[in-house]
Amino acid sequence: MNCKNCDHPLSEMDNFCQSCGAKVIRNRLALRNLIESFSEQFLNYDNKFLQTFIMLFKKPEDVIGTYIDGTRKKYVNVVSYFAIAITYAGLFAFINQKYFPGVYDRLFGAVNQNEAQVQFTSDMLYLIFEYQAFIFFLMVPVLALMSRLVFLKNKKYNYTEQIVITMYAYAQASLFVTTISFIAQFDKQLFFLNSILGLPLQILYFAYILKRMYNLNFVQIFLKTLLFLLILGMFYVLFVIVLLIYLFAFTDFFQQVIEAEKAKKGVSYIISSAINWTS
Repeated sequence: MNCKNCDHPLSEMDNFCQSCGAKVIRNRLALRNLIESFSEQFLNYDNKFLQTFIMLFKKPEDVIGTYIDGTRKKYVNVVSYFAIAITYAGLFAFINQKYFPGVYDRLFGAVNQNEAQVQFTSDMLYLIFEYQAFIFFLMVPVLALMSRLVFLKNKKYNYTEQIVITMYAYAQASLFVTTISFIAQFDKQLFFLNSILGLPLQILYFAYILKRMYNLNFVQIFLKTLLFLLILGMFYVLFVIVLLIYLFAFTDFFQQVIEAEKAKKGVSYIISSAINWTS
């Protein structure tokens, strides 16, 4: 037979194509070998995905550095790894909205009794969930640009290489935080704690990645992180302004906030009048 990927002639003893390296598939697709393939790809300790995930914590400069230097077979390539992270986050968003409806309303309602603020926070989070794939792609060049600004005087990596660093780091942080979110979904306090600590943990992981990639000491990465936070704050303010413009222009969100405030004032007036009358 010939290889189904590159049409290179194969012998009966070949398990992998000698030309393109693809695995030789002889059996018809069935549920059993589909499960075996999934286990081989994602559950085996020696597989690329698990090795990539582990090494991005232990030695990220090896994963990212070898990819930038041209080694593409040792670990999962950056595009595939980023796609896995997006798919995983999308699965979490689907399960969250389908099986845990109103979780953010209850969550933020428990810590803040202001109905308008609760509604605002909940709407923002659901909006982020709805467009999270687009936000993922949008954030990569933005975060890469921020990193390039932080290391403006350091020419070790250009902007394109910064994008690769950012994609690996962002995907890894997303996989970790999403996994914790899955676990914390069943406990309101733990879920709230994860919601609060998610962003700081991602920032710390980005700092760790850049420390290893640029071989910085503690003082250097501390100062670089402060500069990164300053730039992040500027971008965050810009993002909030754009989001508010979107809510104002394309939704009736602000009208709902105004009506909620009017209703709250009306209830307060009635209670106040009742107290004055009874006194």
